[in-house]
Amino acid sequence: MNFLQQAPRFLFFTGKGGVGKTSVACASAVHLADSGSKVLLVSTDPASNVGQVFGLDIGNRIAAVPAVSGLSALEIDPQAAAQAYRDRIVGPVKGLLPDNVVKGIEEQLSGACTTEIAAFDQFTGLLTDAELVAGYDHIVFDTAPTGHTIRLLQLPGAWSGFLEAGKGDASCLGPLAGLDKQRTQYKAAVDALADSTRTRLILVARAQQSTLREVARTHRELAEIGLHNQYLLINAILPAEQVADDPLAMAIHQREQAALANMPDVLAALPRDAVMLRPFNMVGLAALRHLLTGGGEGLDPAGEPCRPEAHPGLAELVEEIAQAGHGLIMLMGKGGVGKTTLAAAIAVDLARRGLPVHLTTSDPAAHLQETLVGALEQLTVSRIDPAEETERYRQQVLATKGARLDAQGRALLEEDLRSPCTEEIAVFQAFSRIIREAGRQFVVMDTAPTGHTLLLLDATGAYHREVARQMQPGIHYQTPMMQLQDSRQTKVLIATLAETTPVLEAANLQQDLRRAGIEPWAWIINNSIAAANATSPLLRQRASNELTEIAAVAKRHAPRYAVVPLLQDEPVGIARLQQLTGSDH
Repeated sequence: MNFLQQAPRFLFFTGKGGVGKTSVACASAVHLADSGSKVLLVSTDPASNVGQVFGLDIGNRIAAVPAVSGLSALEIDPQAAAQAYRDRIVGPVKGLLPDNVVKGIEEQLSGACTTEIAAFDQFTGLLTDAELVAGYDHIVFDTAPTGHTIRLLQLPGAWSGFLEAGKGDASCLGPLAGLDKQRTQYKAAVDALADSTRTRLILVARAQQSTLREVARTHRELAEIGLHNQYLLINAILPAEQVADDPLAMAIHQREQAALANMPDVLAALPRDAVMLRPFNMVGLAALRHLLTGGGEGLDPAGEPCRPEAHPGLAELVEEIAQAGHGLIMLMGKGGVGKTTLAAAIAVDLARRGLPVHLTTSDPAAHLQETLVGALEQLTVSRIDPAEETERYRQQVLATKGARLDAQGRALLEEDLRSPCTEEIAVFQAFSRIIREAGRQFVVMDTAPTGHTLLLLDATGAYHREVARQMQPGIHYQTPMMQLQDSRQTKVLIATLAETTPVLEAANLQQDLRRAGIEPWAWIINNSIAAANATSPLLRQRASNELTEIAAVAKRHAPRYAVVPLLQDEPVGIARLQQLTGSDH
């Protein structure tokens, strides 16, 4: 593995949920320790399962891994860190400020940026504690901070003054108001990240076009702030020898090879490693030791090879949706779970029933318009350009709020407007123009904002509160937020995959939505091998591994759910989309 050759002191693994960051980070830490190094493994992943991988209760303190000489581990609990962080900021003002102001502050501090900054607040100590660092040859981090967070910490100070002076109520600057350590510590940490002699970043991805596009964005974002020592690791590639006599395996292999052959140029130029898909779960030392090096045929696979089971399909959900005759259908979920395809499949099925449907998407690939427009009389498709909408929103904010700021305040505001929340708010404003149509037809929406962003829109005096303030008592009115909270008008569908991290992330999203007063209607488990007719021994074993996650969704998380099989052919075009729902209309 190139990325482990002449490894520097700090190794950071980054990538979207479900690509295998934790498994690869743990396997790398074990490999380095087995080679005679003293290694500390640190996880800052909100969905961390490092302890589960090693079969240990690790927690928020450095603990030795008894079975591996020289290896210790630490799980920074981002949620606990974020809660302590919120308490430190909100506690002193409770009872002194009006309740609605306190609520706004709490909501500012409820998002992903707070969680990440609070975790960064803790692990900067690991990067800058000379005595601790000297005790290890390598410190391996499972989940690196995003470029956005690092840029925020590079900006000049006075976060508290910026907010206390009433200059801004922005989404990501709020968390920074509570930083109480010396900024020299953050500068030292950022300097360590940018020093290629001390730090290496490993971008973990799957051989999928959407995943590789996202990793390319991560690469560019980190390179722009000076983090150039990057390696690409493509995880879980289906081995060619597993392809014979299985049409599904052949199709997966061909799709993966096509994605690798056409990966973005910025990734193709990076040093690259590949890890093959394994039939066993990445739990226990034996599995970790074989992940990067191969072998492990003697390992007991997880359970018996899977035989397809009967689970509710997408057709059952669409049948129930269709009975209402109209309404808003929102697809939510992390990137890479197939929201756009599922939204298209639902829209097509509804339109095939003779129901009027407007499918609206922010999918940058825009393949929907090529395959769906004009194909069905009852279906219309619109595409919202996230870049255009975000830039329009940024200019609006800078022209209004930014006009009253000094140079430092404007620099802070401009950085905050690079937040992922900014794009979600801008796209949602564009979607809101279409939402009103759901009173007379179906509106299927991909991609929806997160629960945190919806709450932020509501808590910081956005559209909902402004309308409520202007209305006279007794006058009936409805805002988009109210429509989303009304289960009779809106059905929220959470899309996920039958893997540990995507299910944990979907459960966290559901909690965010419930805080916003929005109750998800159903979950969709997409691209399931367990629901497909695989004959390859490796794929059948992977299908068996999915059953635990499907059971967790069915029994613990979802009021109703559907399992959608992984198809041999990419579901593009009317006929293939209908395969997802089994539509015969």
